[in-house]
Amino acid sequence: MSLQLDTLAYTNQLRKLPPEHKLIFASTTLIISLCSHALVQILIALWMTVWIVIYARIPAGVYWRLLMFTIVFCLTSLPALMVNGVAIANLPIVQLDSWYGLTFGQFYIYISRSGSIQAWGILTRALASTSCLYFLVLTVPFTEILQTLRWLKFPALLTDLLLLMYRLIFILLKTANELLTAQNSRGGYSTWHTSMKSLALLIGQLLQRTLQQYSQFSLGLQARGFAGELRFWHPRRYHSSPRYTVEAICGCVVLIGLEICRNAGIFTRI
Repeated sequence: MSLQLDTLAYTNQLRKLPPEHKLIFASTTLIISLCSHALVQILIALWMTVWIVIYARIPAGVYWRLLMFTIVFCLTSLPALMVNGVAIANLPIVQLDSWYGLTFGQFYIYISRSGSIQAWGILTRALASTSCLYFLVLTVPFTEILQTLRWLKFPALLTDLLLLMYRLIFILLKTANELLTAQNSRGGYSTWHTSMKSLALLIGQLLQRTLQQYSQFSLGLQARGFAGELRFWHPRRYHSSPRYTVEAICGCVVLIGLEICRNAGIFTRI
């Protein structure tokens, strides 16, 4: 998956747009999604889908699988906000907040109206924010993101740490995949006992091999004359698109206008 994401970032149809434009656009929509209500957040998620699938020509299946991580995570965590329980003696207090409930002995378990509204707001905000980040990841190579951050005068130490974390995450995933494939080929997960034993061996070997590859990575940097700052070069062969620029600005203005109208009471029920 990591290799596929890098390949898409280098081959998408928005590749020739300046990375600073895409970074500013993704940051602006992310800020709007964090500060807006559910209607604007849903529109942002749909709008980012248009940019990613239609404009950038990212395969819809890849984008959907990425969104499923967010959806599944939310579906496993949001029920804790929606489901509440009280003693039968306190039932009149929560009667208005109860959407549907059942009695179990001396307790009343119910679906909270306020909790459901809060869970819906968290879900829409998570989808909108994740869509903005996916737009950046799928359309801008990571090295260009770092170059843009340096162009924006971010500290070199911060960008170097981001690059090392990005590299080491891929090393960790690759090592874990290789170990898991080797164990599956030897029937390491055929029974519960062997699965627990194989999992323990996997964790131990994963730490050991990750440290070894990190040491090799450090030796490689020193052999190439590392002097305290990671440097990488890429040609600036970008072309601004007036159409995309105007669409991005107008879309952000419309989203901000909808939020202002909502705060003014025009869309009080949304």
